[in-house]
Amino acid sequence: MAGGRCGPQLTALLAAWIAAVAATAGPEEAALPPEQSRVQPMTASNWTLVMEGEWMLKFYAPWCPSCQQTDSEWEAFAKNGEILQISVGKVDVIQEPGLSGRFFVTTLPAFFHAKDGIFRRYRGPGIFEDLQNYILEKKWQSVEPLTGWKSPASLTMSGMAGLFSISGKIWHLHNYFTVTLGIPAWCSYVFFVIATLVFGLFMGLRIFLFLPSIEQNRRSEEAHRAEQLQDAEEEKDDSNEEENKDSLVDDEEEKEDLGDEDEAEEEEEEDNLAAGVDEERSEANDQGPPGEDGVTREEVEPEEAEEGISEQPCPADTEVVEDSLRQRKSQHADKGL
Repeated sequence: MAGGRCGPQLTALLAAWIAAVAATAGPEEAALPPEQSRVQPMTASNWTLVMEGEWMLKFYAPWCPSCQQTDSEWEAFAKNGEILQISVGKVDVIQEPGLSGRFFVTTLPAFFHAKDGIFRRYRGPGIFEDLQNYILEKKWQSVEPLTGWKSPASLTMSGMAGLFSISGKIWHLHNYFTVTLGIPAWCSYVFFVIATLVFGLFMGLRIFLFLPSIEQNRRSEEAHRAEQLQDAEEEKDDSNEEENKDSLVDDEEEKEDLGDEDEAEEEEEEDNLAAGVDEERSEANDQGPPGEDGVTREEVEPEEAEEGISEQPCPADTEVVEDSLRQRKSQHADKGL
């Protein structure tokens, strides 16, 4: 009897002890902080961080089963990011439709590699070993980069991001109407159709009202340009006329200088001729009347007498020289006219 009574008491004591241990251990385990994720969420405001350094990005959706299967592998890959010297990020396409449009994501999950602003699409499995080998062995070098208009940083993909962002806002608004407010889906579609028509009419009216002012501004700019061109042409014509006048004045001055030089040469020639005539006259006067000197001169050899006669200028030669001087003066007068 005593043994039968002790059994239930021991069982109760053991149960109480286990409960006490569990109660004391529970708060300690609850007090442990959860492990912080090394994956950095990317948004439209901080996505430009991937333009510097080396990155791996994952595009996912919370409702995507394939994305959920790779979450643990992606977290393990991010933990080794410091060893691999790479940053790891993720993009929720539901919350960030603009980024999904910028990278033109059409399938989920989607992986991208970025190295100093050059992007490449990673099409391998989202397994830790494959991702690690992709970085260590630099397999990304054999992948064609997204260049030109395909680059997420290009102007074209920026416009695509804007379109995807607008479509995402419309989708969120549609869910708000149908889920939160309980409005039927066809009412939401009618609302968006009417809103599209009103927006189109508003933009058309705005263009219609502002078009005349735009056309007037364009015409005034064209008229201003035409005036500037006309002023420039007039300035060119004036400058050409001044240059022509200056050239004519220079030509006249050159002609006058040439005429002065010709006159100086003619005056020199006349002076030389006059000096020659005076010398001849003085020599003739020096010979004097015939006398003893004449006798002695007759005794000179005939050859010396002939040489003296040949050296004396003939009157015919002086006439030719005077004629040539008169002709030069008449030519100079004609030039002056």
